[in-house]
Amino acid sequence: MTVPPPIAPTEERNARTHQIDRLPTLQILELINAEDATVATAVATVLPDLAEAVDCSVDALRSGHRLHYFGAGTSGRMAVLDATELRPTYGVEPGRVVAHLAGGLRALTDAVEAAEDDADTGAATATAALTAGDVAFGITASGGTPFVGGALRAARDRGARTVLLSANPEAPLAAHADIHIAVDTGPEVVTGSTRMKAGTAQKLVLNALSTAVMIRLGRTYSNLMTDMVASNAKLRVRQVRMLVQATGLPADTCQKALTAAGDEAKVALLTLLTRADVDEARQALRAAGGVVHRALHAVRVY
Repeated sequence: MTVPPPIAPTEERNARTHQIDRLPTLQILELINAEDATVATAVATVLPDLAEAVDCSVDALRSGHRLHYFGAGTSGRMAVLDATELRPTYGVEPGRVVAHLAGGLRALTDAVEAAEDDADTGAATATAALTAGDVAFGITASGGTPFVGGALRAARDRGARTVLLSANPEAPLAAHADIHIAVDTGPEVVTGSTRMKAGTAQKLVLNALSTAVMIRLGRTYSNLMTDMVASNAKLRVRQVRMLVQATGLPADTCQKALTAAGDEAKVALLTLLTRADVDEARQALRAAGGVVHRALHAVRVY
């Protein structure tokens, strides 16, 4: 007789919400909110593992390698969202952080539920996309999604580092991950609806991971987005505001410096903070790996 696999914590029934279908609207929302409030605490317990994942991702990207996300359903959509935001927010070059969603782009808007069961496609996707030195980051609430498992196994075969983000401390796929970020969010408000607490945890972890990676790579100065791609009017205004906030200089002075720097905010910032001209600022930034604080030591200052 076949023994069924253990039930993942996200598939268990939540004793606190058994009567939820008999409650008035406000009490339903209060229950959901109370469960949501536990997610950040659960994420806090895995920060050491997350820090390790950040460091290995920074090492890979600094070395010219790539970070790849693999996921299905909600998990995969969270991955696509995170990867997509990095180019406009931090100027990440295309192809450096890539999300692979089971079922392809169609699965962004239409449920392609069977795709998550296809371990072979996960493996083929990883084999085609990864090279040695890359990082493969699998995302699955249950910790057992076959598409993700196939990707992680193939990633190891390709010489990539592997990371698993799950909501299951006993995730079956943990054996294929160098780092397991297990956010124990427990049973969902509605049994098995992992777009809720587990999905919120994934969003928090991915936000923290990619933001910390970008900070470590020098894509910010203090808490300001120096590498933002100013592709519309709102972002161009934000770019000038960032220079004002960083230097305390008038907006028109910052705009002139930005124009002189060819709209490269980080170059403009260095010229405003020092006596360097545009060419000196570019050279200093290049030598400093794009990190403004390091570049400041290589140019003349007021």
